[in-house]
Amino acid sequence: MSASSRMTVATHTLTWMARVCPKRPGGIVTSEQIAASVNTNPVVIRRTLGSLRDAGLVESQRGQGAGWRLARAPESITLRDVHLAVEPEPLIALHSSPPNRECPVARGLPAVLREVYDRAEEAMRAELAAVTVADVARAAVPGS
Repeated sequence: MSASSRMTVATHTLTWMARVCPKRPGGIVTSEQIAASVNTNPVVIRRTLGSLRDAGLVESQRGQGAGWRLARAPESITLRDVHLAVEPEPLIALHSSPPNRECPVARGLPAVLREVYDRAEEAMRAELAAVTVADVARAAVPGS
């Protein structure tokens, strides 16, 4: 099973928007423009933008001049916000089948692992909370 790239696509999307939107009328960009930067299909970007919109990170405009813009300043969007918007599932999942209740390991293991996994996920989220989209934009394109 491969790792999800939703977080990376969403971060790329928001970072690109942070750099480009201020230069556009109304701060509007299209999913096609973003998709060209990410090098993916606009449908993937629209799905990503939908999750980001639901989290209050971007907003859409319909009609003449339709497109997307940031709903918050890049300095106020953390990578934790992005992660919570696009990765709703736990970082590491427990086995989907119920354990064999006759096995002493199977009876105790899920609770132990869930605690460890929860701590690991919270540590990752704390690290992501320390970095904003503005930080990523500055680091990705130094000197701009």
